[in-house]
Amino acid sequence: MQTDRIKILVDSIKRLLRRKATTHLSNIVAKTHAADLSVVFRSLSVSQQHELFSLITDIEQKGILFSELDVDTFLDLVEGIQLNDLVEVFEQMPNDDVADLLERLPEEKADAVLEKMKKDESDEVEDLLRYENDTAGGIMVPDFIALAEDTTAKEAIEALQKEYSDVEMPFYLYVVDDYGKLVGVSSLRQLVLVPPETPLRKFMTTDVFSVQTDMDQEEVAKIVARYDILAVPVVDDTNRLVGIVTVDDVIDIFRREATEDILKMAGVGEEFVETKSVLKSTRIRLPWLFASCVGGLVAFFIIGKFEGSLAKIATLAAFIPVIMGMGGNIGTQSSTIVVRGIATGRIDIRDFWSVLFKELTIGVILGVIYGLLIGSVAQMRYSTGALAISVGLAVICSMSVAALVGSLVPMAFARIHIDPAVATGPFVTTAIDIISVSFYFMIATALLGL
Repeated sequence: MQTDRIKILVDSIKRLLRRKATTHLSNIVAKTHAADLSVVFRSLSVSQQHELFSLITDIEQKGILFSELDVDTFLDLVEGIQLNDLVEVFEQMPNDDVADLLERLPEEKADAVLEKMKKDESDEVEDLLRYENDTAGGIMVPDFIALAEDTTAKEAIEALQKEYSDVEMPFYLYVVDDYGKLVGVSSLRQLVLVPPETPLRKFMTTDVFSVQTDMDQEEVAKIVARYDILAVPVVDDTNRLVGIVTVDDVIDIFRREATEDILKMAGVGEEFVETKSVLKSTRIRLPWLFASCVGGLVAFFIIGKFEGSLAKIATLAAFIPVIMGMGGNIGTQSSTIVVRGIATGRIDIRDFWSVLFKELTIGVILGVIYGLLIGSVAQMRYSTGALAISVGLAVICSMSVAALVGSLVPMAFARIHIDPAVATGPFVTTAIDIISVSFYFMIATALLGL
């Protein structure tokens, strides 16, 4: 239903743009959420994007739109927006979102925007830009509620109403000492249930889950998900509270990381290629396919070494696709399971050997089952026992080793701090193809006396 609604919206806006029906367009834009408009922008030309953008009167909606656009669309759009208009939008946005967008802009333009912004806001944004994009510091929100330990519940509520009324995500009230160090946390529910004169130190929770500014964003997301909290405080090396990471950021992290893993596992890089030009998409995918190309050439030379065997028994060639396919499929299954297990925290790299043994065992069992099945087909078709045994053993070896390699490579990558998703694409499948062909011809040559 949502997909159909978006499609209707896209078609309607495109039609109205062609007709120059500005009044109708303005009405639709005013009633449509900026997140939905961002989908429309992807299918418009740059001139149409500017035309539609000019009809958005709510500055807050413009900020949301900026945050939702992919990098290329955002850069194309802001290219035609005056600097003062851009600054006006940025000043109405949360500072963490502004920092993310400035990272996308050319350095000169980003500096010009910061110079034009209000001093206090630009200082906060510059503080955020000091951190790496994929760390807790890079994604944190610098606006949070922090009060002293001796503040009473009544005073805290008054502070929420006056001093902290503009805080975007008031999930928790954090308690800090005289040096700004985090000492406790209270939910808003706790705050309103205690007597008004009760100081925060009497009912705050001192066992606080916090993260440091340099922690990887994926680890931060896992903590929020594991402990079922709406926000996690971010502290510096001295335990001074500097920001919070909220659940909406965590959802974005999981979405980005999952998408990135899927793209890497498919061997198409780690960027959204569907919104890029043909040239950019080709450039991104080209190096990832090089491994497949090299692997295919290696397999070609291996098969070439056994030309004599193939000439004597041509039926050997008939089973090459199924042996390579079964090995490739189980290898991809194992590597996918391990990569997602590592990403979600369900698999610990300290369990290296147990994970390998489990996947190898599964590979052997499945190999035996399918080895018997495919070997039986070879026997019925060609009535050659040695060929059937060769095919069956090749399937067993191929699937067993493929399951082992499929789990070994991502686990090894994770151990040396390389993204394991990289291993699941062409690298694993290509390695398995080479191994499968090698096993098949070595076994066949030995058993058939070729």
